[in-house]
Amino acid sequence: MSDPITLQMAQRGVLTLPKGLRQAYKLEAGDTLTLIDLGGVFVLSPRRAELDRLADQIAGDLAQRGESLESMLLALREVREQYGRPD
Repeated sequence: MSDPITLQMAQRGVLTLPKGLRQAYKLEAGDTLTLIDLGGVFVLSPRRAELDRLADQIAGDLAQRGESLESMLLALREVREQYGRPD
């Protein structure tokens, strides 16, 4: 484990990551990082959250099939209604 790094927040909440970290993790301006708040302990990761990746994958799959969130919710409602009806 490496030594702690102290960061100072600038105006509008801006933090600057030290150059050594940016180089080590190949971070560039505009890259997205994931911040997780664990009850006051912040974890900053250069990887996107798994949930974000899965949401993007599902959205892409739906778009390829011409589906939308609204059409999927409507189909779900219809299936639920069928289960509630006697044969």
